[in-house]
Amino acid sequence: MIRLVATYAYHCADCGPFEVRRPIGTAEPAEPCATCGEPAPRRYTPPLLGRTPPAEARARRASEASAHEPRVVNGVPPARRGPAPPPDPRRAGLPRP
Repeated sequence: MIRLVATYAYHCADCGPFEVRRPIGTAEPAEPCATCGEPAPRRYTPPLLGRTPPAEARARRASEASAHEPRVVNGVPPARRGPAPPPDPRRAGLPRP
């Protein structure tokens, strides 16, 4: 079973803020400070929803759009051709088919 881990913020009155990583749903209302050992109350912070990497955001939008609005193609896409190789001067004198 996969357990997702979240970062929970706490604030000690003497030492300041610190974070604790625990499985989701297992955060305590107070956590002992790692420096002084005094109980520190939990701070509730907004989730980090806006910090998705740009490449991941584009991939998610593309997958969501394709699930409901697949792109319709009206024809076969043109073949991609690279540049023609330079002519070989040794073949200039050969007969052509």
